[in-house]
Amino acid sequence: MSLRLGLKGRSMALKVKTGAVASETTDADRRGRKASKETRRQQLVEATIDSLAKRGYAETTLADVADGAGLSRGIVNFHFESKENLLIATLQFMADEYAAHWNAAYEKADAAAASKLWALVAADFDRKICTKRKLAAWCAFWGEAKSRPTYQALCGARDVKYQETFVSLCSDLKAEAGYGYEPEGMALALCAMMEGLWLRLMMGDGLTREKAHAAAIEHLVSAFPKHMTYEGPKK
Repeated sequence: MSLRLGLKGRSMALKVKTGAVASETTDADRRGRKASKETRRQQLVEATIDSLAKRGYAETTLADVADGAGLSRGIVNFHFESKENLLIATLQFMADEYAAHWNAAYEKADAAAASKLWALVAADFDRKICTKRKLAAWCAFWGEAKSRPTYQALCGARDVKYQETFVSLCSDLKAEAGYGYEPEGMALALCAMMEGLWLRLMMGDGLTREKAHAAAIEHLVSAFPKHMTYEGPKK
């Protein structure tokens, strides 16, 4: 009797242990599938950026993206179903990346308005954001934004926050030094200047990222002479 009870107890313990292992394996598999899904989606987004940079908006196809990612066309359809969904996901990724980048630069700079403005301008020409492929992809989306409200909606709120941040910093600098400009107009001019430099970089006319950044600094020094030097904000 005691032997049978002992065997039964060990059998039950083994089942519990086996069940726990199976549960852990299932959880691991589930996490693996989730990671794999996210990895595949990101591969496709990156391949879409490459295709936009190489072929432009109209000529980019799901087949091009699949080939660029080294995945089957069925995988593209499984994750995104249509070219439009894939493009929206790509724009979402780029907008999120850009917003996170400039917000991180803003938070990392010290509390002075001049330091934060300097950091925001530098962030626009950082290697992580300012690459030919990404600039070309942005230009492809800009060209379609007027006729596609979804694209405008994706970036609209972020653009408003970005512009408001520049207005706030320009207002602070005006209050500190008594500049004669209107903060809204100066903020608009700064943002337009940087967008123009991005366009020039995308055109590939010999302008380098370093020269574009130097041109932006030239504008900062001219607009805020009591705050900025060519080496950085005045202490």
